Amino acid sequence: MDIQTILVFLLFAIALVYVGRLVFKSLQVKKDGCAGNCKCGVDFSDIKPVKK
Repeated sequence: MDIQTILVFLLFAIALVYVGRLVFKSLQVKKDGCAGNCKCGVDFSDIKPVKK
């Protein structure tokens, strides 16, 4: 194998590890019960519902 093929395989492996880590971290449940993308600290008490 030449150096270009080795570099392509190495970059592909690094990309797989990166994407796998992102997926793994997004599926982890945090101990405080809040998933990674929610806005648990937002206070919605001042927002009034829109009446139609």
